[in-house]
Amino acid sequence: MVKRQNSRYTNGNGTTHHREELPPRGPVESLIYWRDVKKSGIVFGSGFSVLIAMSLFSLISVFSYVSLIVLFGTVSFRIYKNVMQAVQKTSEGHPFKEYLDFDLNLSQEKVQQLTTVAVAHVNALLSELRRLFLVEDLVDSIKFGVVLYCLTYVGAIFNGMTCVIIAFIALFTLPKVYENNKQSIDAYLDLVKSKIVEVTEKVKAAVPIGGKKADSDKDK
Repeated sequence: MVKRQNSRYTNGNGTTHHREELPPRGPVESLIYWRDVKKSGIVFGSGFSVLIAMSLFSLISVFSYVSLIVLFGTVSFRIYKNVMQAVQKTSEGHPFKEYLDFDLNLSQEKVQQLTTVAVAHVNALLSELRRLFLVEDLVDSIKFGVVLYCLTYVGAIFNGMTCVIIAFIALFTLPKVYENNKQSIDAYLDLVKSKIVEVTEKVKAAVPIGGKKADSDKDK
């Protein structure tokens, strides 16, 4: 959810207006919410082009061609800067010195933190899959089965790379759409959730789940 902060500003006519200010975000959130249109456009265009290329060619070919293009660009720029320095008789140094001095090493603490988060997510996923496949909750397992059944149709229509492309496009569009239409979307989501809860309660009341019915019979 996006929390907005209201502030006031006065125009030249002396009229006071309310303005919503968005809180600062991390680099990834800034990209997917298009805070800087130029940066988000570059990342989205580059990623989308690579994914399209991967859907048409092999991963090795895409990696090789993209690497060749990048290498050609850096070598050409390095030669150009060397020629300009020789002509102008200047000494600006290596054109990529800022990036060469950038520390890319991962600290041990960072690696441990990432590993801990990854292991926690894997354990949570395994526990949830065990709960669903072993029918700890009948309704949840039935809903899981419906989702799997729908995925069979998705798999028949789209391949894996197409799903990745759709997910990538959704990552750069849905958050911004939700942010701009938050109230109306939340209203529809609340309506859908209430209907789902209502149907779930009816199913639970009609279908005996686990040993609840047996326990109630014993009590009687």
